[in-house]
Amino acid sequence: MKIHYKTVLSIIAFFICGHALAEEIKLDFVISEGIDSARPIAVLPFSWKGVADRPLHDVSSVVGADLRRSGRFNPMARHELVQQVDKYQDVNLELWREKGIEAVVVGNIEEQPDGRLKVGYELVDIFRKQQEVRNGELVNVDRNRLDSYTAFVNAKDLRFHAHRIADRVYEKLTGERGAFATKIAYVSVDRSQTKPYRLMVADSDGFAPQTIFASTQPIMSPAWSPDAKKLAYVSFENGRSEVYIQDIYIANSRKRVAAFEGINSAPAFSPDGRRLALTLSRDGNPEIYVLDLTSHRFSRITKKINSIETEPSWTPDGQSLLFTSDRGRGPQIYKQNLASNRAQRVTWEGNYNASAALTPDGKTMVLINRTNGIFHVAVQDVETNTMQTLTKTSLDESPSLAPNGSMVIYATVYRNRQVLSVVSTDGRFKARLPSRQGEVKAPVWSPYLN
Repeated sequence: MKIHYKTVLSIIAFFICGHALAEEIKLDFVISEGIDSARPIAVLPFSWKGVADRPLHDVSSVVGADLRRSGRFNPMARHELVQQVDKYQDVNLELWREKGIEAVVVGNIEEQPDGRLKVGYELVDIFRKQQEVRNGELVNVDRNRLDSYTAFVNAKDLRFHAHRIADRVYEKLTGERGAFATKIAYVSVDRSQTKPYRLMVADSDGFAPQTIFASTQPIMSPAWSPDAKKLAYVSFENGRSEVYIQDIYIANSRKRVAAFEGINSAPAFSPDGRRLALTLSRDGNPEIYVLDLTSHRFSRITKKINSIETEPSWTPDGQSLLFTSDRGRGPQIYKQNLASNRAQRVTWEGNYNASAALTPDGKTMVLINRTNGIFHVAVQDVETNTMQTLTKTSLDESPSLAPNGSMVIYATVYRNRQVLSVVSTDGRFKARLPSRQGEVKAPVWSPYLN
């Protein structure tokens, strides 16, 4: 989400992107660790009534894959399903209890005369029981339907609507909002193209990648606006680093917001979307600034000499900034309150900590930690300062949190190729999103979509 401390060093030398990456055509999802501890569930095939033999997308496969890649659930394989029904009342609870399945998802899709699709879904808790008084006696009764709803969607939106169903299932079963119906942005490069550098946006599972901007020069550090409609990013199209903001849904909406001599980098939207934090060297030293997007005025936040200040990220309340600074003889994370202008160091473990961001509840900080020369994604408890390494990969960078704070997407190296990976913030679940060709970098997870 931000330009990295070590990359700022390269920008100073300007030859920042000498090792280019090839553009990703489609991302796959390969689970590498954590599924053994997941809850057993079943997602039954949604029935279909329509002119075609089947709908354009297999909704149940999308829902099941989403729940599996959350690390919380282990959907039963389709060939092992003991029933294939599409309504709650037809679910045989005893059959599923014998298999140890905790919850079953059923649904149906019906094509409408106007071409839209009527999608119905129900979530069944197989073991749930409640007690009622009947004829003066306390008896156990089944109250198994946890959720149900019907929606009308355009056929082209069916797959993304499946993500919304997965979000509902996830929230009902965990009490935490799901984050499947979201987007990711990332940078890819394909030197065989006239404009090899691409800013891409795809669904959270890597499906349906679209090029937002293409250039002959490097693109870096994408950052989402809080309404998930805009991306800020760094482009070198004019021979130097410049910061742009672009509405991903409106054509010809690119706007250059920072193009000073020297470094213009690491944009980060404030939680209210009215300000943009970024790194500028307009006064000689790389410092943190905040741009008011209404008045277009810059305010300098840090004022250190002979140190690099970069990678700003906002606290959830919008009152403070986290950033990376080497003012203490090595890159560490600092927190500065915007009202008092007081900065304090918040990381102490390891000789390199960078790229920090807070979870939505403000209780956990995700960052890149270097210990024994290896870069890992780590989390630090804000209250106790206890740090935990989440990954076993090396050369990790660009960590970005899912909007519910449960997962981190990041760039890393796997078998000598740069790939995207995800890890749960408790470290138990890990997966890779390798490209089918080339390499990818600088991932950033979108906020919730309206």
